[in-house]
Amino acid sequence: MPAPAAPHTRLRHGASPLLLLLTALATALACHHLPPRDDTFSWDSLQLLQAMAPRPPQPCQHHYAPFPFPDTLLHTNHPHQAAATAHRLLQHLFQTLSSPSTPQHWDAQARHRLLNNLQHYKYDLEQCLTDNSMLFKRQGPRKLLLHLDKYFRRIQDFLRPHNHSACAWDHVRLEARICFQRVDTLLR
Repeated sequence: MPAPAAPHTRLRHGASPLLLLLTALATALACHHLPPRDDTFSWDSLQLLQAMAPRPPQPCQHHYAPFPFPDTLLHTNHPHQAAATAHRLLQHLFQTLSSPSTPQHWDAQARHRLLNNLQHYKYDLEQCLTDNSMLFKRQGPRKLLLHLDKYFRRIQDFLRPHNHSACAWDHVRLEARICFQRVDTLLR
């Protein structure tokens, strides 16, 4: 006599939680490979930023921070929220520093290496992020990430009226330094 179909159906339903658990485990394990790069990412990025964007030929005045970093983003105890914030920060940095309007005196080779560094690290972080939107809704980062979007919008708005001048980009270079330090803080 053939076996009833019900046990086979239960196995399929029982497999779903197992697959979810394995996916979560794989995501968690994917993040364990980050620490070796974490140790050097910010330092390497800062060095490349310095090589890429030396001070402009004429002196610039940096009397104020035209766009203060939203430090509330750094106050998280949840590793996935910190990784999501760092990922968004790196996305914005990549977009900003890959702009065709960067100053002519910036070193193209160092800029290319920095953008590659950003791209690889963004990819590594993507491996750690979960698609579980409920987790992020519960932790409330949606609003925090909007603060980050607004921060980078202010940077773009700052560049436009200054005609993307070397001095305006020098302000952006200084902000990029702060951003790399913030990424380091978030991922520690």
